[in-house]
Parts: sequence; structure tokens; C-alpha cells
Amino acid sequence: MTESASPAHRPGADPVSVWRGLAEGSVLLDGFHALKHAVRFGASVPVAVTVDRAAALALADELAPDVRETLDALLTEVSDKVYASLVPRPHPTAVAALAVRPSREAGLRALARTSRDAPVVVLDQPRNLGNAGAVIRLAAGFGAAGVVTTGTLDPWHPTVVRGGAGLHFATAVERLTVGELPPGPVFALDPEGEDIRGLKLPDDALLAFGSERSGLSAELRARADHLVALPMRPQVSSYNLATSVAMTLYHWSATGGAPATA
Repeated sequence: MTESASPAHRPGADPVSVWRGLAEGSVLLDGFHALKHAVRFGASVPVAVTVDRAAALALADELAPDVRETLDALLTEVSDKVYASLVPRPHPTAVAALAVRPSREAGLRALARTSRDAPVVVLDQPRNLGNAGAVIRLAAGFGAAGVVTTGTLDPWHPTVVRGGAGLHFATAVERLTVGELPPGPVFALDPEGEDIRGLKLPDDALLAFGSERSGLSAELRARADHLVALPMRPQVSSYNLATSVAMTLYHWSATGGAPATA
């Protein structure tokens, strides 16, 4: 679903007042691409602003004609000063919007499905917000069923959403404890595991990745059904988290799984 018009476009509505009234409980969409993806995947967007409507709509004509009409109805032009007052870090495209966060209940229902046709990515106590956003972007691109984080990192933090380019709305994204993980066999990435090149990852797998610094937690390791290792040259200590997720999802897709096509 997409919004045909935001409150900012209704007669008498002030976009700045609408923004400030909604900001605390909403998801910040930082930049044109985040707004484009959120709208494309059905986010409810009550307000969107830009310092240059013509430029933003030209980008839509070039990169996202499928949502151009919706963006035309949503975007309100504001001054540079107003735009800078609404966002913590101005984006090069000078576009920003607020979206309604999907309900936790809906996310949990999506993750709990037992007939999944794509894995769930589990980030076990991640630390880096940008890495978490990159993983969500990867998961959406491969058609993963969702991304779950354990620990203290909020997967809906504005920096994570920025790194995910608005693709949180293309998959289920939730924070859970290890005991709350959805059903399915857990394939946990670990240097001591079995070489992934000899395995076929099932579609209903939970693909678990440890933190950038300390690897898998003891609790997640105890929950794992299989330990899996990525090929790595001796004396190289580790891969970046997002790189590890990309390699693992590619292996899944190349050995029978496939990204969603619709």
C-alpha cells in the first residue's frame, strides 16, 4: 500500500508542525532512496519534505517511475534552514520523510511462519549500527524472511535505517532474545565449523552471525544445530559482518534458494 497524500498536503496543514508532532514515534527516512524503498514496499508515510521538489521528482522519473506519482503527492518543499532543523544529518539528496513503524505483532507473525521459503538472518549481539543497516539491505535484496538482532542494538535506530536505505519495510526486522528466536534449524557461522561450500542451507534456516568483536555468544552457540565456516585464507582473522552475511546468502541462493521476484 502507498499513501495518496500526506497530512502536510491537506488544506491548512503545516509540514513542519506535522513533522514535529510525529517525529518521536516515527521512523526517519533519510534521503531519496530510503523514501523510495519505503513507499515501494508499502510503508505508511505521513509527511515528506525536500529542499527541491523538482530535483527530487526528476530523480523519481529517472530511478523510480513506479512511485513517482506517490512521491509527487507526498513531497513538500521547505527551505534549507527548515530541512536542516528537522534531520540530524542532512542527506545529499536533501529529502527526508517520516514513516509509521510496522507493528511488532506483524513482524513476529512473519518470522514465526513455519513454511518459510527463505532464511531468517540472526545478528547475535551486533555492535555497529552501519553494519546492521547494510545487513538489512542485503537481506531485503536476497528476499530473506527477516532480520533478527539479539542484544542491545535497536535494529530500527535511525543510523541503521539510513544504512538499510529504507529496506526495513521490505522484510521483517525485530529484536529478540535467543530464547525467542523463530523456529527452524540454526546454522551459526564460526571459524571452527564445517566448510559452507559442502552444505546446502535449507530455506527455513536461521543463519546466525556473531558480533564483530567477540563472535557468537555462548547462548547462541548452545542453540545452534550446525556450525558453518566461510572459506578464509590462513592468518586472515575475519570478514566484515555484512560481507559474511552476503557470502552466506549468496551461497544459499546459488544452491537452490532464490531471491523473491515479485
